[in-house]
Amino acid sequence: MILHTDKRQALLREAQAEIRENQGRIPAEDFYTRKLSAAWRRARGTRAYGPGEGQDDIGEFSLERFRDLPVTPRESLKAQPLRYAAVSPTEASKYYETTGTTGQPTPTPRLAEDTIWNTVSVAEAWRPLLGADERVVILLPSDVVPVADLISGVCEYLDLAHIRAYPFATGITGWDRLESMWRTFRPTTVFVAPGVALQFTRLLAQRGQLDELSSSVDRLMLLGEVNTPPFRTRLGTWWNADAHDASYGSTETGTLAAACAHGRQHLLPAATYFELATPEGVVPLHDRGGHDQGRLVVTPLNAHARPLLRLDTGDEVSVATDCPCGSAAPRITVHGRASDGLRVRGTPLSVRAVEEVVYGVTDATGYLLEVDSEGTYARLLLERGVGTGRDREPEECRRVQARSEELLGLRWDGVVFVNSLPANTKSGASQKSWKRSNIREVEAAR
Repeated sequence: MILHTDKRQALLREAQAEIRENQGRIPAEDFYTRKLSAAWRRARGTRAYGPGEGQDDIGEFSLERFRDLPVTPRESLKAQPLRYAAVSPTEASKYYETTGTTGQPTPTPRLAEDTIWNTVSVAEAWRPLLGADERVVILLPSDVVPVADLISGVCEYLDLAHIRAYPFATGITGWDRLESMWRTFRPTTVFVAPGVALQFTRLLAQRGQLDELSSSVDRLMLLGEVNTPPFRTRLGTWWNADAHDASYGSTETGTLAAACAHGRQHLLPAATYFELATPEGVVPLHDRGGHDQGRLVVTPLNAHARPLLRLDTGDEVSVATDCPCGSAAPRITVHGRASDGLRVRGTPLSVRAVEEVVYGVTDATGYLLEVDSEGTYARLLLERGVGTGRDREPEECRRVQARSEELLGLRWDGVVFVNSLPANTKSGASQKSWKRSNIREVEAAR
């Protein structure tokens, strides 16, 4: 965070006091009334919510008007992102572009206010998880991603020693330099994109260095891509460390949930107003109580550069209120969105479902789907784990087919192990789009 003015330092103190006061609980209604009113006012300064372009001004704020406001479809934001911006890219303090799993870029300007509020919110959520003597590595494919800035800001806020490492930035870091740095710094916590974790793990295993370099690591914090419990379990086993799904959110919305010390993800209700789209309509999440599920609808309370009102994330989620950590903030499980998948012989496939199979029953360090354009053919290529014998592969292929039929309702046209897969299937985060890097279109065998 750049805190070179009295105004920004005062904003930091304001954010710190407000977030700490409401940490681990759902704020009272008067808090939401005040914060939603300010977000509404900022939104009226955009073309999407303000007057003009043949639409009516959303008018002055009231809770009734807010609840009657139609949800903002994610597709509308992706199609015309700058209509929802209160500032132009040239006026921004920071500028990012997000691609998500589909690879469609979305321009995202941010002001200092956005950065300060989001950093404080996440840092206070992670404070119980990260010790005072933590040594942190931020291991991502590129620095052209907002999460790299976020983790660095969190470390600065919590006064934790940290280093950034971008092994795919050619000629700057590289794997050899990363390994050398690791021996000197001996990190305890690694914030890492899942694809990068796969590639680095495989490299260290091939060099016989994984046991030595993993000895200092207590915690892997996965971010930047979808991951699954079997993947986290497998990665944690390789590194002899706890592997957590560090956060949930997007470049468009900021961080919506963060991991607790027990490895669960909790929503950040002091930073975002959450609603659920259910068969009964869109309702405030905190009015539901207990266990529930639906499509997550969000209104970021501290978004300045691009204020969004009732954005339908498209993500199907389950929420619950029980967690050993004791937080009253809802615990969330994100199931993903249907638009991020594809269909083979009428069966929907998603990154989560496929990885439940791949990392649940094999020792593979990567995978690639080969499909035809009509969705009538699908073959699964698996990258051999380092040091695994080929004599086990026929049995692993049988397990993959059985688990795929059980979980996906699909039998692959082939399951084949290969020595290595293209690096882009594991490069992660800003260099990775699931549909572009883990799926290859081929002509089906006739």
